Amino acid sequence: SRASSAQDESPKAMDGSYRTGSGGKGVGSVVRRNRLPLPVEEEKSISLWGLIKSMVGKDLTRVCLPVYFNEPLSALQKVAEEMENSELLDMAAAAPKGSPDRLVYLSTFAVCGYSSSEGRTSKPFNPLALETYELDCPEKGFRLLTEKVCHHPTVLAMHCQGRHWTMTGDCNLKSKFSGSCITINPLGTMQVTFHDGEQFEWHKVTSTMNNLIIGKLYVDHYGTMKITSNGELLAKIRFKEQGFMDRNPHQVKGHVEDCQGNKLAYLNGKWDSCMFSQVDPQSPPVRVWESAPPAQDPTRYNFTSWAITLNEITPDLLSKLPQTDSRLRPDQRFLEEGRYNQANEEKQRLEEKQRAARKIQEDGQQQEPRWFRRKPGCVEGEHVQYEYIGGYWEMRETGKWENIKDIFGL
Repeated sequence: SRASSAQDESPKAMDGSYRTGSGGKGVGSVVRRNRLPLPVEEEKSISLWGLIKSMVGKDLTRVCLPVYFNEPLSALQKVAEEMENSELLDMAAAAPKGSPDRLVYLSTFAVCGYSSSEGRTSKPFNPLALETYELDCPEKGFRLLTEKVCHHPTVLAMHCQGRHWTMTGDCNLKSKFSGSCITINPLGTMQVTFHDGEQFEWHKVTSTMNNLIIGKLYVDHYGTMKITSNGELLAKIRFKEQGFMDRNPHQVKGHVEDCQGNKLAYLNGKWDSCMFSQVDPQSPPVRVWESAPPAQDPTRYNFTSWAITLNEITPDLLSKLPQTDSRLRPDQRFLEEGRYNQANEEKQRLEEKQRAARKIQEDGQQQEPRWFRRKPGCVEGEHVQYEYIGGYWEMRETGKWENIKDIFGL
């Protein structure tokens, strides 16, 4: 099949490593690549104006774009990309239950998940129905699984198990193109449960890509993120919208408060570079997080060192993956290798499969996700939440995948 052909041509891991966070005692270093393969072909120019006119007012999750507009990562891998600074969740787990410190670390984690979007102006691949992505990071102490659980609207669900915490979430990606900018309004809930039972949840803020026609392209995030808990504390984090002549963009300010509204800690910084905390506005700020240095070779996609590793596939990993994993998607693999003609051909073929899947869904034959299910009590017409049903990692250990479809094949 075409999928197996792309697997055979997958590049081997290149020399280099990516190490960050608290690896944990007894956990050895994990060697990961530090650059993408050199492109095989030279990219061709396209008519941007013709595409812009055809997309105005449309939902971009339903628009077919040439592969030139994509980066070699899927939306599922973008979910995993937000786990780069998972050590902040480890630090939150180590903080006392019900303490402001725990919420400071968690809030910082929620903010810095946006850091890798700076300078990223390409679109991730829209996953096929039932497409999955796994990320096993023993050096960081977590395992993550994401799956596209609904095709229209596009809904992604995730489950991530850390040493002393569990993170879950689902996201309905709503995007709109207005002519000069793309606006993305993610509908869904992110949730973290710590080993002592304390639980937090929040919703993501609005994201935009601006100056598509005139000026320098840039990504921005704005709105207020409210992090609530099953305890007595909550956090309110405000992402300031970037102005036309803003010389100090990406600002974030917030605080932790108790149920009486008393402010117990303050947060400020920038979502792309660093965050600081203070006990009160007059106390000296303490740095909680700082972004990693830029990659040696970020390519035209402006990937971070962490992002470069996400689509890597090695022979030992290939033998463990189910055939629904994003790393095995042929058009995405061809784009990473710089085989642009083959990438476009495969993208068109797979999008035809998506249209067929959408028609099946519209005819009432809903494709049920393999690893997640709707949470009990979901009301029809409202945002549907999903939960992990288990069994993925156990089946991976045996190497015998059951009830898995060949979604990338002919």
